[in-house]
Amino acid sequence: MSSSLLQLLVLAGIAIFLILKLRSVLGTRDGYENPPSERSERRSEPRRDFAVIEGGPDRDITDHVDDGTDAAKALAAMKMAEPGFNVSEFLQGARGAYEMILMAFENGDVDGLRPFLADDVMETFEDVISQREAQGLSIDASFVGLRELGLQDATFDRSTGEAEVTVRFVGELTSVVRNASGDIVEGDPNAIKRQRDVWTFARSMGSNDPNWVLVATGG
Repeated sequence: MSSSLLQLLVLAGIAIFLILKLRSVLGTRDGYENPPSERSERRSEPRRDFAVIEGGPDRDITDHVDDGTDAAKALAAMKMAEPGFNVSEFLQGARGAYEMILMAFENGDVDGLRPFLADDVMETFEDVISQREAQGLSIDASFVGLRELGLQDATFDRSTGEAEVTVRFVGELTSVVRNASGDIVEGDPNAIKRQRDVWTFARSMGSNDPNWVLVATGG
């Protein structure tokens, strides 16, 4: 046997050994194999053995009232009637309105109060301001800050679109009452007093007027 034939037989034997070794490691593949592009497309398809849960509680509501309460349902209905409505933004507006209305009342600024109060509330505020003026009294007040702010209740009438939101405030201010001569008859200009109020604001959801009006006050 020539040396070249012997070398060929040795190489063939080595090749057969390698093929058998690879089959034992990788296994065999039978039947039609999809082209690489089809396999990658199938791997990219989403799984269908689980459900994707969407939605859940509206944090803009549940951050301020308990989920499932009448107030939460009323706020959700307001959002349905006016998708742009945001509870957190409303409360920020209420914060500014509280300071403005409170200081306008203390300073006897009737014209400054009128656009933001319902008629019956405006009438009550005017009566108090008129009584102070008749007695020659004036109030010197300064708003220090808002210590607490919270949404207490909310209602919504679906038939009319009327919404009401009740907010509790705890404000801090300095206030003194002076007589016609300017003498202090009540209060201390250096003492910060805390004032608690519960105010209800109302508005027709979906209307062109974005302003909420103060319709009720309490302590």
